[in-house]
Amino acid sequence: MSNSQAPRGQRCVVTGAAGFIGSHVVDRLLADGHEVVGVDCFTDYYPRPIKERNLKRALANPRFRLAEADLRDAELAPILEGADILIHEAAMGGLRRSWTEFETYLSCNVLATQRLLDAARSVGVGNMVHVSTSSVYGRESSGDETRPTRPDSPYGVTKLAAENLVLAYHRNFDLPVTVLRYFSIFGPRQRPDMGYTIFIERILRGEEITIDGDGTQTRGNTYIDDCVEATVRVAYAGPTGEVFNIGGGEVVSALDVVRMIERITGREARLRFGPPRAGEQAHALADTSKARARFDWEPSSSVEAGLRAQVAWIQERLALPAVPGVAEERSS
Repeated sequence: MSNSQAPRGQRCVVTGAAGFIGSHVVDRLLADGHEVVGVDCFTDYYPRPIKERNLKRALANPRFRLAEADLRDAELAPILEGADILIHEAAMGGLRRSWTEFETYLSCNVLATQRLLDAARSVGVGNMVHVSTSSVYGRESSGDETRPTRPDSPYGVTKLAAENLVLAYHRNFDLPVTVLRYFSIFGPRQRPDMGYTIFIERILRGEEITIDGDGTQTRGNTYIDDCVEATVRVAYAGPTGEVFNIGGGEVVSALDVVRMIERITGREARLRFGPPRAGEQAHALADTSKARARFDWEPSSSVEAGLRAQVAWIQERLALPAVPGVAEERSS
């Protein structure tokens, strides 16, 4: 769906707007001609200046407004009033911390979603896209949307609970919704605690990388542009009351990714191997046949091309020397 085919002039609300994916969604909606309200509470999960930098382009646009609000206690109805599209990207991510900070994950991922649903229902939001994760499937996450949901981490448990709330509001109150399950998103602006950012930064600096497990765990990684394209297509298409996988089609292991980064940067990684993370997916490849058929969407970015863009972004952000052949692919 090109910008010329997209509806224009709608009022869109994006939660988690200053985060990795949310900020890219905001930029795309603004480019498509919409009025956008971005909601973020700037938790201390990672430094606020990183999130503020993510919104630099949006804040310069007169059609963007930032509502600094916590979904867990803010008055949400005024923020959502008149919204044609609501895209719920906000969540507490990460497996490791979910084992020790469960109350935070419960409040951010379940309570916040329930309060948002109540507010969306009360004001009559036109369409809600709820973002979930492949972690709801559990350790083996390859397959289509009919695969049993058996989350193997507190994070996955809270995200599945949020999904069930969204679909319960749809069935009981006709709330117009669609649920998307993202698979391993990467690219410029990726969070500092996520694997590819850590790999790239440490290789560029000549620092040691710890691989959790033996490095053979595989992912069908999704480049951020493909993720955003899928998300806005779903939002523009209108509510379905259904769940869709959103993922890339190229399978790579953690070690494959390290080798790609070595080729891109011309630098050798210093590796050590640690124990596997509790609850980590062994294999996660999305079957996206349903999304392809319904929304005429398919991922178009290779893992290596996406990594080149992420390397360029990190290199610029850290003011590190340029990597030959990468600078022209730099993305904000």
